[in-house]
Amino acid sequence: MSPATAVAAAPVAPSRRLLSSLPTTTANTIKINNQLTPLSKAYSRSLFSSSSTLRMAHMVEGCPPLRLLLIGSPGAGKGTQSGRIQNNFEVSTISSGDLLRKNIAQGTEIGKRAAKEMKNGAFVSDEVMVKLIDSELGKLGAEQGWLLDGFPRTMTQAQTLDHTLESLNQPLNLVIHLNVPEEVILQRIMDRWVHIPSGRVYNMTYNPPKRAGVDDVTGEPLERRPDDNPETFKIRLQKHHELTEPLLDYYKNKNILVSLAGNTSDEIYPQIRDLLQTRFKPEDSSSEIEGQGQA
Repeated sequence: MSPATAVAAAPVAPSRRLLSSLPTTTANTIKINNQLTPLSKAYSRSLFSSSSTLRMAHMVEGCPPLRLLLIGSPGAGKGTQSGRIQNNFEVSTISSGDLLRKNIAQGTEIGKRAAKEMKNGAFVSDEVMVKLIDSELGKLGAEQGWLLDGFPRTMTQAQTLDHTLESLNQPLNLVIHLNVPEEVILQRIMDRWVHIPSGRVYNMTYNPPKRAGVDDVTGEPLERRPDDNPETFKIRLQKHHELTEPLLDYYKNKNILVSLAGNTSDEIYPQIRDLLQTRFKPEDSSSEIEGQGQA
């Protein structure tokens, strides 16, 4: 798949399929009539070309809550983008990593099973992850928008998730692939330090701790993850690509995949914002928290 995959629209309403005809994007532009056009203008031209009022009514007033999945390599900035989206749009974020840490810390049945699997050096099983996410989704009402971060990671998880969402009448209506160059991700990893108990991540280049080597909140020491080195991380990236490419094809065939490219979250987030404001209810731009200087 190319670094910038064609934009595809959600199947919720016929009017949203108009985005599926848009050609390939670059980091901040889209090609229309063989000319590069800023992303926000491209969406505006598509939406308001003909029957614009009717289209906007369907896209905004009649649209369901945002039900979004973020897909990206480790270090691609999923956590940063999740935070920005949550700040500026009415969604609840469901992070598989946060849920695992919470359940392990609380000693729940699911947490104990996950901790045992992780202690043995294995990935957390599909069965445990599905139970964890299903439980969280079941707590949300049908009108609540949500964002999934870190799940699903396999085709089995994706298909099981679809079954759950169909039973809840809450199908995914957008999947965003964060396409960040591998060399950029590797540099981020080399600069990364983590507060293991909470999962808070710092980067010595753009998001350093207030005091070198310690967590801003607890004052506890920061650590490097054991696999945060170039050799090990390249293996992780390769495994990620092997798992993710079938997922991208799966969601592309469902017409809900959008791939957005950039070197930093500051480059990619404006594209996300324009996309969400176009296809879902726009937010007051004055309330946005851009979070400059992120990965």
